[in-house]
Amino acid sequence: QVQLVESGGGLVQPGGSLRLSCAASGFTLDDYAIGWFRQAPGKEREGVSTISGSDGRTDYADSVKGRFTISRDNAKNTVYLQMNSLKPEDTAVYYCARGLLLHLSLFSYEYDYWGQGAQVTVSS
Repeated sequence: QVQLVESGGGLVQPGGSLRLSCAASGFTLDDYAIGWFRQAPGKEREGVSTISGSDGRTDYADSVKGRFTISRDNAKNTVYLQMNSLKPEDTAVYYCARGLLLHLSLFSYEYDYWGQGAQVTVSS
């Protein structure tokens, strides 16, 4: 069955870095776009970044452009989110998800399978 498992979350000081991993199984990774989303307490889930299946096109939310980088290793069935220059407002549970369509999207309704989430806390 389709599974997505996030790892790499944790506590980091402002200005620090973390790399999240999303390990996929049960489907061919390069046939699908994969997105990263986050949800902070009391806030709606928001799209952070997405990467296409075949050609590696990417898109980012304005709030993370220049600080976050999404990448994929199809041989390892894994998608990564490198997060640099982290800010307290980046604190959230981060989810990866499989896209329903081939085009890039940061809308959660265009994703069907979701991981369980990884907590990222940015605090001094």
